[in-house]
Amino acid sequence: MAQEVVIPNEEVVLGEELDNVRLITLNRPRQLNVISSEVVSLVADYLEKWEKDNKAELIIIKGAGRAFSAGGDLKMFYDGRKSRDSCLEVVYRMYWLCYHIHTYKKTQVALVHGISMGGGASLMVPMKFSVVTEKTVFSTPEASIGFHTDCGFSYIHSHLPGHLGEYLALTGARLNGKELVAAGLATHFVPSEKLPELEKRLISLNSGDKNAVKSAIEEFSVEVQLDEDSVLNKKSIIDECFSKDSVAEIIKSFEAEASKEGNGWIGAVLKGLKRSSPTGLKITLRSIRDGRKQTLPESLKKEFRLTMNILRASISEDVYEGIRALTIDKDNAPKWEPSSLDKVEDEKIDLVFQPFKEDLEVQIPEKEESRWHGKYETTPYATSK
Repeated sequence: MAQEVVIPNEEVVLGEELDNVRLITLNRPRQLNVISSEVVSLVADYLEKWEKDNKAELIIIKGAGRAFSAGGDLKMFYDGRKSRDSCLEVVYRMYWLCYHIHTYKKTQVALVHGISMGGGASLMVPMKFSVVTEKTVFSTPEASIGFHTDCGFSYIHSHLPGHLGEYLALTGARLNGKELVAAGLATHFVPSEKLPELEKRLISLNSGDKNAVKSAIEEFSVEVQLDEDSVLNKKSIIDECFSKDSVAEIIKSFEAEASKEGNGWIGAVLKGLKRSSPTGLKITLRSIRDGRKQTLPESLKKEFRLTMNILRASISEDVYEGIRALTIDKDNAPKWEPSSLDKVEDEKIDLVFQPFKEDLEVQIPEKEESRWHGKYETTPYATSK
């Protein structure tokens, strides 16, 4: 396992039991509550325990400090680059957990204040209720660093209206709290100063009754009005450009739109798109498109294959170059290999999508009675160590 920087005696996840309410706090505020292997294991343990606990009715999850969660611990992946499959365990556990969050049996509320990106947002979007504020910032920026849209987002994005999913996945565009509600990625918008009061109200409710929880949230929530320049008001352009068959055609179409009057917003988005990893972009587009035809379990299994093949540098080392440029050397000058879209061979992309042997896939339980089976500990990955 790659080494993680964890401060001694600091609990990275806090779990509280308050009568019929259970509260999870992501507690790495100085690291913007990034998701490490310990975080994944603790959240999974709490959720399994509380789903089986008849007294537990309502689960609330929040982040300490100014972020909900900035996503996966990129330094952990980078530090493990020289040791094959050093991060396989945390990846497996995370995707297995994502399935259980999507299908959880108890009422869940995410209180999302601040950054909620990538894998961090997978602890928000699938919840029965997800509450955002004017300080919430969401994005799925993985393609830009040579990775792909994961943690269930190849499924989630592929089911957004029109081609908004391709746009969010390929550009890493940020959405604010109002936009998240309007796009259906969050359920309620509550002004940030009211969030602590809402939390107290939910705890005092002491019930998981969905209608009661909804009513309680609506005491604090406000209707959202999109800003005039919101990207969600550019739906016709996004659908026109991001419906194209390939990344190259998407960029060409987007460039054509950028030259038209009133489309000044496209320039910065195009610049970011062109600076992204060509391999990451191609993998991501195909994954989102495949997601439209896949079930959630099929999407998570596909994402596991993609992640492991990318971390194994099966066809490119772009992910490590992307992390280096963004968070290690911070020069923001990645040197991609291959360096352009036309040099990324489709046959190479096919390779990272190939199924694994059945027992090496993420084991998503299909039967209700074995709902919490398929843990990492029972796989050949663990037993062959």
